[in-house]
Amino acid sequence: MKLFCNQKDLEYALNIVDKAISPNNTLPVLNNILLKSEGKRLHFFATNLEIAISCYINADIRGEGAITVPAKLLTNYISLLNSEKVELAVVEGVSLSINSASSSTKIKCISADEFPLIPKIEKNNEFTFKTEEFYEAINETVFSASLNTSRPVLSGVLLVANGDEIKLVATDSYRLSEKKMKPIKKVDEEISCIIPAKTMIELGKIISKSDEKEVKVNISNNQILFTSNGIELISRLIEGKFPDYDKIIPKDSKTKFEVSVEDLSLVLKRVSLFAKENNNSVKLSATNDGKLVISSDETKVGEEKAEVSIKIEGENNKISLNSQYLLDVLTYINKDKVVFSMTDKVSPAVIKPLGGGDYVYIIMPLKV
Repeated sequence: MKLFCNQKDLEYALNIVDKAISPNNTLPVLNNILLKSEGKRLHFFATNLEIAISCYINADIRGEGAITVPAKLLTNYISLLNSEKVELAVVEGVSLSINSASSSTKIKCISADEFPLIPKIEKNNEFTFKTEEFYEAINETVFSASLNTSRPVLSGVLLVANGDEIKLVATDSYRLSEKKMKPIKKVDEEISCIIPAKTMIELGKIISKSDEKEVKVNISNNQILFTSNGIELISRLIEGKFPDYDKIIPKDSKTKFEVSVEDLSLVLKRVSLFAKENNNSVKLSATNDGKLVISSDETKVGEEKAEVSIKIEGENNKISLNSQYLLDVLTYINKDKVVFSMTDKVSPAVIKPLGGGDYVYIIMPLKV
């Protein structure tokens, strides 16, 4: 294996596939990136056996071959080069020599034969998203997934595709996010699967920097493949049944109010300073005089009570909620105002962007 390539291209590709490297791999070869020179391209592969990421760059290939190189060392080293042209060559069997105008180095590697096979997915159930919409949908849902893996289905994001509607849903049983989107082309048959939240987070990082306008999705044999701009991310799916969440979304409410995202966020951050001592519990009291009073109980560090102006419909109402769960959703809603709905202190609160019927967020109330 011998080739010449651009340092910036090399750095870009290494930073993409490096996202599939886990710090606690038990197999040494899983800490490595597989480099494979073929035709006019240098291909990159990395996996932690949960997800696999691959991409390629154009290169001047003088000799085809493959080798696996320590990911962290190679990525850090290439990022510190300022030379435009880099020469890569396998020497002495299992070492990679890297030569540039100002430096030369040799890195000890592991044979490509020890690298796990990258799974291939049959492209049966394929559908396509607009990249920008999909990125927004990931951001608006994935934060609601559970960090606790004791119930695996809750540590993933449900994807349901049916006709011209696709839904992403995530919940940790205390709050829930649902986002509806339209695929670029109708989906022929109904598809439902649970994608690990970690996969969605890494996918979001990749497509956020992509110039590609579309993301292709293929689902097959308990695996899912995302393709964008020459980058492929393959992930296992989570087995199990996602909760029947439709039943807990309130259909009616006794109180609705519009409130500024910026104003509500600022007040919540202040009240949260005192609510941390009390499991982030804050009280919200909406009144017909156009005020939302947000307060904390008295704790060791003190207490806080603040007001926000609202536009209200319905009766006076109050509820206790987790302030962090509220702040989370306000961070990701890209609208100036939200509509907040509540029925009573024991029913879930519902938050939607003003005029945005494709997104809903639910928070379970805290006991007073």
